[in-house]
Amino acid sequence: MALADVDRRRDAVEERLVELIERVDPPELAAEMEDVLLAGGKRVRPTVTLLVCEAVGDLPATGHPKRALDFAVGVELVHNASLVVDDIIDRSELRRGHPSAWAAYGHGPAIVTSDGLLGEAFALFSADPRATEAVADAMVELGEGEATELVAEPTDEEEYMELARRKTGALFRAAAQLGVIAVDGDEEAIRTAGEYAEHVGVAFQIRDDVLDATADAAELGKPTGQDAELDRPSILQVTDLTPAEADALARERAAAAEDALDRLDLPSSDARSYLAELARYVVERER
Repeated sequence: MALADVDRRRDAVEERLVELIERVDPPELAAEMEDVLLAGGKRVRPTVTLLVCEAVGDLPATGHPKRALDFAVGVELVHNASLVVDDIIDRSELRRGHPSAWAAYGHGPAIVTSDGLLGEAFALFSADPRATEAVADAMVELGEGEATELVAEPTDEEEYMELARRKTGALFRAAAQLGVIAVDGDEEAIRTAGEYAEHVGVAFQIRDDVLDATADAAELGKPTGQDAELDRPSILQVTDLTPAEADALARERAAAAEDALDRLDLPSSDARSYLAELARYVVERER
């Protein structure tokens, strides 16, 4: 992707995150939220929100409304809140090369941090009931996915794909829907943008599974082999697919995402081009 252009959007998200943390009270909670939020991350979900907003609203990269930036930050808060809980469930002591929240502060403060992140997020979404509904729906699916994985791991490709849709695709879907909602787009655009992003999210998860099994840890920037070590149901463990075949499955999802993007019938713009490129990037990335 044209990283310099996309980085402008990421920088806007980072600045807004810093502003948000500065107003959190008490200082201990602010410090723990800062550790979670500013330890790194690709910021793919909030970038999707801003790109969809620009593409649907035909806005310049610097012209997305404040509401879109708030929604983008909100979806990143929700994502990070879910990661705090994931690390507790997986007993993972590292996140992005740093001690995970529970390893650094203990289980109680980590749970409070996750709650704080969610509270700040929904304060931002409260500007539009449709935004609250979109994210709440995604969180229901995320929770159902987590619960399903705990009690009955997937045993075939169909069950894996449904789990990936819930655990990863659902929040991607909400991120794109928020971009349409921010510019008062119609219900059909909200639905179709969500479909695009859900496919991107599932493709992203499949590629993540492949990289965990095949990439070099130094190049990936995080430990590899975690799915096998923690007995997490990756596409390669659940099915007989080879890494190359799993990548092909991810590319099918990326193609479905591009089909949905075409149905949005967006005007030609850099943002629209980046959304198409994102669908390809998530299955070609090396980290």
